[in-house]
Amino acid sequence: MTKVLCVLYDDPVEGYPPTYARDDIPKLERYLGGQTLPTPKRIDFKPGQLLGCVSGELGLRKFLEAQGHALVVTADKDGPNSVFERELPDAEIVISQPFWPAYLTKERIAKAPKLKLAITAGIGSDHVDLQAAIERGMTVAEVTYCNSISVSEHVVMMILGLVRNYLPSYEWVVKGGWNIADCVSRSYDLEGMAVGTVGAGRIGTAVLRRLKPFDVTLHYTDRHRLAPSVEQELNVTFHPTAEALVRVCDVVTLNTPLHPETEHLFNDALIAKMKRGAYLVNTARGKICDRDAVARALKNGQLAGYAGDVWFPQPAPKDHPWRTMPHHGMTPHVSGTSLSAQARYAAGVREILECWFEGRPIRDEYLIVAGGELAGAGAHSYSAGDVTGGSEEAARFKK
Repeated sequence: MTKVLCVLYDDPVEGYPPTYARDDIPKLERYLGGQTLPTPKRIDFKPGQLLGCVSGELGLRKFLEAQGHALVVTADKDGPNSVFERELPDAEIVISQPFWPAYLTKERIAKAPKLKLAITAGIGSDHVDLQAAIERGMTVAEVTYCNSISVSEHVVMMILGLVRNYLPSYEWVVKGGWNIADCVSRSYDLEGMAVGTVGAGRIGTAVLRRLKPFDVTLHYTDRHRLAPSVEQELNVTFHPTAEALVRVCDVVTLNTPLHPETEHLFNDALIAKMKRGAYLVNTARGKICDRDAVARALKNGQLAGYAGDVWFPQPAPKDHPWRTMPHHGMTPHVSGTSLSAQARYAAGVREILECWFEGRPIRDEYLIVAGGELAGAGAHSYSAGDVTGGSEEAARFKK
């Protein structure tokens, strides 16, 4: 028997939904570029259901228990007295989400001698101390591409929301007003602006593709340059560094993994080199930005707006300055966990588990760490090291 410890976010405050707004979701078979969607032997859920919360269980219980494995599902993940902390020592597999991450620090990995596999139900495994996982010989895997388009759509929504001053305008309606001058005093057209992405992988490139019809000029920086044919197709300009990119952009969107090379990349010094009144959108990871530097830049006008749905730690304490800073459009890390995306990442987790239990290779594009080194997608996107420092602050959300 294998003990599988799964950490998911809480159920809706009004209970698990008995019905949904739509009867179904579109059926996809391949992503752009040809990669197939997850291909488990079967699934025990209907696509479009709420799977990422505790009651949803990623649709895994029937599958695991039928094979004699034990599944423990909890949302209580932070602090020394959490369910996660109590159940971890004899767990062989940990499943977690970027939206409600179970931080697998070096200390926690040391307390879990049986732990062999950490699966991210989604994209981004920075909540795992990858260096400690390498040293332990663990396997770390995630469902690459499962919610890349979901996030890219959220990015475009947030860019438009900031530039067009959407949220304050909506709030005037809710308050019963008709304050047009107040609404438009910070509203501009996106047309003609320079928009740049830090990171041009699956998400960053999808953002560029979706923004091209808005008649903006496009820019990017990435450790891997796009193919010349893609640069030509998108009419996008490459910059060798983030510093070079931010100097020319009116809007900057972050779509790069968090690892030691990108941790706190957007600090006071880099933000000062952005155009005054630029917009910054971050759906990558909160820790790519210096928390207090962003708040200062909004208060002093260097940034005209900041939007994102990634924080550090997650969940963010109630006194986190991003909750109350001016001109923000924050959400609680929902971009990659739409009901459409949940169907894909739940199926991907099932596929990874089937491979693990049957001794079959896990897809190379799903691997982050394997065989004592960065592997697959991890070798392409990450650098070895640890960015979980400070994650214990997530326990303050409960207080």
